[in-house]
Amino acid sequence: MVAVAILAAGRGTRMKSDLPKVLHPLGGRTLVERVLNSCQSIEPTRSLVIVGYKAQLVKQTLQKNPNLEYVEQTEQLGTGHAIQQLLPHLQGFNDDLVVLNGDVPLLRPETLKNLLDIHIVNQNAATILTARLPDPKGYGRVFCDQNNLVEQIIEDRDCTAAQKQNNRINAGVYCFNWPKMAQVLPKLTTDNDQQEYYLTDVVKFLEPVMAYDVEDYLEITGINDRKQLATAYKILQTRVKDAWMTAGVTALDPDSITIDDTVELQPDVIIEPQTHIRGNTFIGSGSRIGPGTSIENSYIGENVTVLYSVVTNSRVESGSRIGPYAHLRGNVKIGQSCRIGNFVELKKTEVGNNTNVAHLSYLGDAILGDRVNIGAGTITANYDGTYKHPTTIGSGTKTGSNSVLVAPVNLGEDVNVAAGSVVTEDVPDDALVIARSRQVVKKGWRPKNEKKTE
Repeated sequence: MVAVAILAAGRGTRMKSDLPKVLHPLGGRTLVERVLNSCQSIEPTRSLVIVGYKAQLVKQTLQKNPNLEYVEQTEQLGTGHAIQQLLPHLQGFNDDLVVLNGDVPLLRPETLKNLLDIHIVNQNAATILTARLPDPKGYGRVFCDQNNLVEQIIEDRDCTAAQKQNNRINAGVYCFNWPKMAQVLPKLTTDNDQQEYYLTDVVKFLEPVMAYDVEDYLEITGINDRKQLATAYKILQTRVKDAWMTAGVTALDPDSITIDDTVELQPDVIIEPQTHIRGNTFIGSGSRIGPGTSIENSYIGENVTVLYSVVTNSRVESGSRIGPYAHLRGNVKIGQSCRIGNFVELKKTEVGNNTNVAHLSYLGDAILGDRVNIGAGTITANYDGTYKHPTTIGSGTKTGSNSVLVAPVNLGEDVNVAAGSVVTEDVPDDALVIARSRQVVKKGWRPKNEKKTE
């Protein structure tokens, strides 16, 4: 069995934010959520989150994980002090503890699995994840013998000039034999430059302690400020896009697009430049997305085209065309082989199969049947100033240009709405509705305040 403890108590002052550092988003998930996800490969029996600054907000963010245990660290006196807070919570626990930092979000699950395996096989008292950095400035250095057994760990600020030449650094990820660890935690002191309890000082009291070098040092990238957050996002995006292109997705200009790692794409999807796909989005095979498109938390079927458009919290079935310059939001559902065209906005609207809303229209809180044709400039006037009201349009119905359907209103099947009509009453099936004033022409008319000239 193994337990996991995540250090998530700090504010992160260099982020210049009231939001706890571990709650800053990275590619659709918070930093601490990414750390939690990386633990799935080791299947922890207990997961503890050490909280401090705005602890309630951290708990609220993680409430979808009901099995988490929270440990309060009211004062942030270093990493060693944080782990000391676990002593009453892990009393009687006789297995291994993995310690992770809530601001190191790019660890691959297989890395943690390898760390734990090495720890168990070698029966280590502690195993430390390390990396060899091209530029190790700012990181604690790890000094090992020829068997990777750790002899000493020294924080960067406490290193001599000669010691700083060592480029093996401490990644801040550990695996401990908890019974042995619990015995030495009370021995930690603040005899250092920062006057903090360093977790790394337990190396002095534990044996054996082994280092495990991560293959890709970018995995241990930590987040302390907004620039490092942007760097981590770039690393994450490279991973995600490389994986999808290997799986058969075409990215015409990978550097100009972003794809959250929560997105699912099928082979033969084409992603055009300047396109951003986020959240829990699915895109089916043969679909072409972009250029200049944003899709979030939506389902896109097979062979769909979405061009210069925004789609949020919506569903588009196979064979439909969206855009250019369309906006779908608020649980829109588009049937098969539809066209939602130029400068069309749909909100909380269901559209049947083979229906066209080609241009310059707004439809809100509406239900459209199959084979409906919405003329240019048609709108549903769904808001009376206090409440939103529904509109239903039956199959085979056509609206003329510049029609206004004042909700609540129902149009039957095979209805024709004359251009320029303002429809305020229900219309039965198989009917023509004309709802406009007759044209009047008055020759030679002038406003009263203007004199008629010869």
